[in-house]
Amino acid sequence: MQPHALTAAEAAAQIRAGSLTAEALLRSCLERIEAREPVTRAFLHLDVELALRRARELDKRQAFGAAMGPLHGLPFAVKDVFDTKDMPTTLNSPIYEGFQAGRDAAAVAVVRALGALIIGKADTVEFASTGRKALSTNPYNARHTPGGSSSGSAAAVGDFMAPLSFGTQTAGSLIRPASFCGIYGMKPSWQLVSREGLKNSSATLDTVGWYGRSVADLALVASAYGVVTPEAPSVRGLRVGLCRSPVWNRIEPSGEAALSAAAQRLERAGAIVTDLTLPGEFAGLPDARTLIGDYEGGAAFLPEALVFGDAFAPALRSKATDRAKLSTSDVMAAYNLADACRPRFDALFGAELDVVLTPAAPGEAPEGLHTVGDWVFNGMWTLLHVPCVGIPCTRGPAGLPVGVQLVGPRLNDARLLAIASACAPVIDEDPEFGRRTLLG
Repeated sequence: MQPHALTAAEAAAQIRAGSLTAEALLRSCLERIEAREPVTRAFLHLDVELALRRARELDKRQAFGAAMGPLHGLPFAVKDVFDTKDMPTTLNSPIYEGFQAGRDAAAVAVVRALGALIIGKADTVEFASTGRKALSTNPYNARHTPGGSSSGSAAAVGDFMAPLSFGTQTAGSLIRPASFCGIYGMKPSWQLVSREGLKNSSATLDTVGWYGRSVADLALVASAYGVVTPEAPSVRGLRVGLCRSPVWNRIEPSGEAALSAAAQRLERAGAIVTDLTLPGEFAGLPDARTLIGDYEGGAAFLPEALVFGDAFAPALRSKATDRAKLSTSDVMAAYNLADACRPRFDALFGAELDVVLTPAAPGEAPEGLHTVGDWVFNGMWTLLHVPCVGIPCTRGPAGLPVGVQLVGPRLNDARLLAIASACAPVIDEDPEFGRRTLLG
């Protein structure tokens, strides 16, 4: 097996054992990028020589017996809304073309300090919001979207260009692309990872997350932020709440089939799967998320709207200029609803519920790069500030991946990762689909 085909956890184990070097892993990923980037277009910026120098430095440190971080030698793509000290941060916007922050965002600084190789900046929808779309394509069919706004981040991991990448989620920008690209994604609890050095879109919603190709990969990155994943529980007896969510009327046949398949597979493995109906007021959360996003986005994008004027994307500029039109009473009601629902959701877990199973996306990735898909099955969870893990599950009518997500209560990220570790081999019955389909 070529090194770029390894999961991050597999590669990390081989590096520690001395059977694989950081440079060899990086070169394999770079060869994959060279072969596939003209089609997948995952990156806005690559610095090959810088990454190679860093890989050689890490290999020398290992050879001299220096301490190794948990991410030692693992190539890591970074969504181009995070500041990086040695690469441009453009937010896929012409107004920031060539901008250099001169320092790493906090999330990037942590993984770099623990040995990760930052190889490039991944494509994104402009400002991780709206406006200019990413040029990235779905690894399984270039005519389809990889999702967004973390488009290039998901495509890079899905197409075996990098084992790990950063994304963000303000509505559904992390979990939905994971589903579309057939990979694993983690949106941790809100504020688990510092957002310092990340372009703000919504203070209430913006969440740093990451992609990998296994739950072990997600746990490896989570460990960098102090999350110690316990031993996986048995699936037998696990209490799973099947939540179709208040927006079930937006589901597509392939999304419904994935959720049903995941539930049936867990039941066959001994899990206790029961329907979970959320309290009635939760039906208002998707609209509340939109209103809060618009209100806070107006504040976030006001500086660019004033400084750059017509050069700033019209869709983003209008968020700033239209903010005054929002009803303050409606905005307050949205904040109050979210504040009330968060502890109510947390309280559902305990004696009768271990984890929630729910759609990760309406269905498979839609055709065309003019769209990144619908966040409707993600926004409520983002507003609730709860951790979510996306897991591949089935294929849609076009043969593209369709995933599901597991959701836990706030700040129970370690427990959710342990449950996901137990459930993933059951839900994802064909873990070699990506390697077999894309690598031959």
